[in-house]
Amino acid sequence: MTPNRLINVMNMERHIIDSGATLREAFRRLNDLSGGNMTLFVIDDAGRLVGSLTDGDLRRAVIADATLDRSVGSICHRGCVTVAPGESRYAGIRRARQRRVALLPVLDQSGKIIDLIDLTLLKTSLPLDAVLMAGGKGERLRPLTLDCPKPLLEVGGKPIIDYNIEELRANGVVNIFVTVNYLKEKIIAHFDEMERQHGIKVECVEEPRRLGTMGSLALVKGLREDNLIVMNSDLLTTLNYEEMFIRHIESGAAMTVAAIPYTVSVPFAILRHEGRRITGLTEKPTYNYFANAGVYMMRRDVADSIPEGEYLDAPDLIEQLIARGEIVEYYPLEGTWIDIGSPDDYRYANELMRAKSKI
Repeated sequence: MTPNRLINVMNMERHIIDSGATLREAFRRLNDLSGGNMTLFVIDDAGRLVGSLTDGDLRRAVIADATLDRSVGSICHRGCVTVAPGESRYAGIRRARQRRVALLPVLDQSGKIIDLIDLTLLKTSLPLDAVLMAGGKGERLRPLTLDCPKPLLEVGGKPIIDYNIEELRANGVVNIFVTVNYLKEKIIAHFDEMERQHGIKVECVEEPRRLGTMGSLALVKGLREDNLIVMNSDLLTTLNYEEMFIRHIESGAAMTVAAIPYTVSVPFAILRHEGRRITGLTEKPTYNYFANAGVYMMRRDVADSIPEGEYLDAPDLIEQLIARGEIVEYYPLEGTWIDIGSPDDYRYANELMRAKSKI
């Protein structure tokens, strides 16, 4: 896996102290971290992790009559939570969250710290690439989309697509592609500016023509992970990417589709019948379904198998996978999900963001 540059968000050396350093030095070092994540990691002469050290550890040692010249190696907390060699980062992060750890060291085979994960800035670190579909014309939103591609329409003062980019990065996904077609030059310029201003790299992939929801995947070069997430770029959702990913991996599915509950209530009595003979009535029935939410996780070989240049929509790919005997599962999406496809959806999304900003 390529190192995730979003994870290494601080200068590691500021958080590392030699086991032979004194408590006095540790107090000074922690004071320099004031306002941030105030944790030090103690290492031995070979650079291997010995334990962690917080202000509370130091105060307890002093209360127990330790002198300020005592070494930190003698009072540090051993057995701190780490991402062990060979362990997935997201698994280590889940364990750290359960222990309410805010700063998580990643160890190599020799026990040395190779990275630090700041869990105040990162939800998890999923081994996923991401492809966002941003080539549609947004015709139902005209005239708003005559000069502005739908993904760049602002909701709560920010382009719709930026919410999705930020959420993916908060989940540790940084190898992100956006497929573009309609008004593509504006989307490309948007991400060029994002890289200049914030150092956030998003690669735009140009469709020569409309290729459908999944057809443009064949144009994406540079996928690095064994799995990827593919999603519409004009969604606003609180989907739990981590839980969906875990379900996807544990099920062994070729593809997992995020699904939203959809209820149909019939305001009439419905006939039950055999031929023309009525066998009974169901009074105003309600039917519950799951609908496609436009977010898909899939193995990379699924994307690799899509022929370049052929039009392919998501339902077609799903049917192909099922016909081949592959496992295709759904993941129930709980929370917010807005597909901004109409003026009413767009108004609702803005109202929702305004309400959230007042909380």
